[in-house]
Amino acid sequence: MHIITDALPILAPELVARLVGDALAEDWQTCGDVTSQAVIPTTAQAHAIIRARDSGVLAGLDLAETAFLAHDSGLTVTRHKADGDALAEGHDVMSIAGPAHALLSAERVALNYLGHLSGIASKTAKLVALIAHTEAKICDTRKTTPGLRAVEKYAVRAGGGANHRFGLYDAVLIKDNHIAVAGGITAALNAAQKNAGDLPIEIEVDTLAQFEEALAADAKIVLLDNMTPDMLRAAVALNQGRAILEASGRVSEDSAVSIAESGVDYISVGGITHSALTLDLGLDIDIS
Repeated sequence: MHIITDALPILAPELVARLVGDALAEDWQTCGDVTSQAVIPTTAQAHAIIRARDSGVLAGLDLAETAFLAHDSGLTVTRHKADGDALAEGHDVMSIAGPAHALLSAERVALNYLGHLSGIASKTAKLVALIAHTEAKICDTRKTTPGLRAVEKYAVRAGGGANHRFGLYDAVLIKDNHIAVAGGITAALNAAQKNAGDLPIEIEVDTLAQFEEALAADAKIVLLDNMTPDMLRAAVALNQGRAILEASGRVSEDSAVSIAESGVDYISVGGITHSALTLDLGLDIDIS
């Protein structure tokens, strides 16, 4: 078992339905779309196309489609792209046709999920492309929007990144505060190796001395936190292939290449989920 996986997580239909249902309930409350009710006849039909207004990578189609099809809306949805596809400005993403009330009442929820998740996929893809000449891989962290971790991590995979652990339950990651309470790096690792069963164990260090201590204590995965590229290269040389190495700490498009070229295996980037800009996608409607 590994603390980082390259396998694309499956978005369970139950999860998608819950997230979309919560978002629609937030938007509709007990009244629904009062604007459409006041302005548009209930018999009106419409056809709409979601188009990219900027370039990027697509993610979130399941959530968008579920929003349009919620509550037996009578709408039909046609996908023109797939999650993970590259988008250019003007590309058609999805067509929706049917009752205008249903279409308009789901529009914002669908676009919110599509734009947010495509923004994450796009930011991830930029970093992945920057370091493609190295063996390093970009991965995410637990710095996600509460309640949206599964779909945000899905978007990272759609952008070509890898997923770090999904929570506190599926892997051991010994950070500085654990080390302080446990009594040091060796004590913390020994305790984890004794008590964690088959769970993967990773330990965070921020100096080369700590790194050497972790290696001496038989660390299998080491998080090199906030180290300079020179320190990372030194750690790779000391490691001699013994442990899997992950680098983290204020990673940006400007710093990613030098970090990757140091020889580490993974680069974890909180910003691909917590600071990704929404990809601009718009819905254009034609009355039929």
